[in-house]
Amino acid sequence: MAPESSLFFDRNMHNPVQRKIRLGFFIAFSVIIAASFFSYLVTKNLLDNATRLNHTIEVSKRLETIIKQLKDAEAAIRGFNLTKDSAFLHPDMGERSNRIANEYAALRHITTDSQRQQRHLDTLKTLLDIKYKQLKLGAHSDTPNGEKRSVTEGEKVMDRIEQKVDDMMHIEDTQLHEKAELFRFFSVLWVPVIFISSLVAILIGIYSYVTLTKEFKLQLHIESKLKSYQRDLQQNIMLLNKSNQELEQFAYVASHDLQEPLRKISTFSDRLQIKYRDQLPPDASQLLDRMVLAVSRMRVLINDLLMFSRAGRIAPESITEVDMSALLQNVLSDLEVALQEKNAVVHAAQLPVIEGNITNFQQLFQNLLTNAIKFAHTGRQLEINISYQILNGKDITVVKENRWDEQFCRICIEDNGIGFDQAYAERIFLIFQRLHGISEYSGTGIGLAICKKIVDSHQGFIQAYGYPNKGATFVIILPLKQKK
Repeated sequence: MAPESSLFFDRNMHNPVQRKIRLGFFIAFSVIIAASFFSYLVTKNLLDNATRLNHTIEVSKRLETIIKQLKDAEAAIRGFNLTKDSAFLHPDMGERSNRIANEYAALRHITTDSQRQQRHLDTLKTLLDIKYKQLKLGAHSDTPNGEKRSVTEGEKVMDRIEQKVDDMMHIEDTQLHEKAELFRFFSVLWVPVIFISSLVAILIGIYSYVTLTKEFKLQLHIESKLKSYQRDLQQNIMLLNKSNQELEQFAYVASHDLQEPLRKISTFSDRLQIKYRDQLPPDASQLLDRMVLAVSRMRVLINDLLMFSRAGRIAPESITEVDMSALLQNVLSDLEVALQEKNAVVHAAQLPVIEGNITNFQQLFQNLLTNAIKFAHTGRQLEINISYQILNGKDITVVKENRWDEQFCRICIEDNGIGFDQAYAERIFLIFQRLHGISEYSGTGIGLAICKKIVDSHQGFIQAYGYPNKGATFVIILPLKQKK
């Protein structure tokens, strides 16, 4: 398996594992949330039950105190009536009544949330008032019949008071029982829920640990492979750079060395033409002319090849801020004669300042404008329009995401020449590729290849749009600042 496909396979395996881990943690989190919520319900019921129990105890204690105070008062009056000893009336009925009133007020306060208990307390208050009046009469009763009647009536009222107290205690006991049943229900569920949730959390924890361990090992394996691929890539880059340097040196040396034989051929052919032209038959003179033409074309081809081998070489120290408008005017000045021959009109906008190599930029514009002049339409005046736009990287489709924060200059060079078929838009930038025969248009097919090499070396883009018999547009996209 190739390194790239192996790495792709590892990454594809990596994604499902991440999804499983996320799902596991989501389930564990959900289980913990559910267990926490259920624990909250159990705790809340436990606290409510404890509060209700304390409330019942408090109500029971107050009611028992009231009953005890009443019975003590009743016993004291009976003792006084039997012995006529005033010691039985200490404390007196007023103080005993105040104690009962305090207990009643406390009961009224702690049962404010229960309408039923408040109604019972209203009835109890009426009975206590009746009982208090009976006790006061009993303390002043002098006849046996009066005493007997007082005891009988007091027992009836006391029975009614005790019945009312029993009713109130029954309400409290019922509410306490309901709370206890609800707590018992949650308690029965609480133990298995906590056990199951804990078991699920433990299993998920074990699974996550095992999965994370595998993931960590896989990550180490991927990092190891990436480092290995990076080393191989660096070696390949070094070999490629060395190969490119050797090719450039070969092209330069070959082009330079080929110049000498060409000069000799040219010199000998010139001498042959001057000295023996009149003595040569017509067909020999024709062959000699064709040889001279071939030598001339060979010289142009070698020079262009030499220029292509040198194009795009940018040293960091050669990068400067280039006034593209001034540079364009210099190029137009150099092409003035050719433009006049075609009766061409050039409309150029005021171009911005761009960082780059001034020599390369000059060669770029010269090749593109020469191309427009060469392929001018014979049936109309040549017009060349040069415009530009400043755009952000994210607004240009050919710019990758890592360069979206850069600013680019989009320069358009548009002409109304013969144009070309858009199917050949990529082919025209390849070296030695021609869309027309040499007999129709001169050239070696290297000019646009040089343009692409220059734009690529400046971290830019070049595109061509052709419209047969209407013209062509070349779009150059260059960053305003070169990355060091």
